[in-house]
Amino acid sequence: MGLKLEEAQAIVAAALKYARAKGLKPMGFVVLDERGALRAAAAEDGTSLARWKVAYGKANGALSMGVSSRKLNDMAVERPHFIASLASVFGEGLVPVPGGVPILDDAGAIVGAAGASGDTSDNDEAALVAAIAEAGLKS
Repeated sequence: MGLKLEEAQAIVAAALKYARAKGLKPMGFVVLDERGALRAAAAEDGTSLARWKVAYGKANGALSMGVSSRKLNDMAVERPHFIASLASVFGEGLVPVPGGVPILDDAGAIVGAAGASGDTSDNDEAALVAAIAEAGLKS
């Protein structure tokens, strides 16, 4: 069984809670299931218009490539032409900077991905890692 709606909603709720507790800038969060379907999302008051799209691009890249967007960032530094070429493959977008993480089940299989955008990339990623753990899943 894949990522449940309740789990996706719990990740978004925990990420919002984390962001407010840490005083982060207004955030956007997106959770995708293993098929890439949108399961839950939120854009806080005061966030920029496209913030959720950046979060989606981070999650989509992590899910589609099976690694965190932090790893995609490393790949972009090492092999910029490869990451740039993915734009032609990923019609929905790919944002190769930290803030997109795969969501794993107990066996380590990818059951979805989450993306965050709004603060620094490191803070975006930290919010997700904490939220996924609070929801009882792994990243």
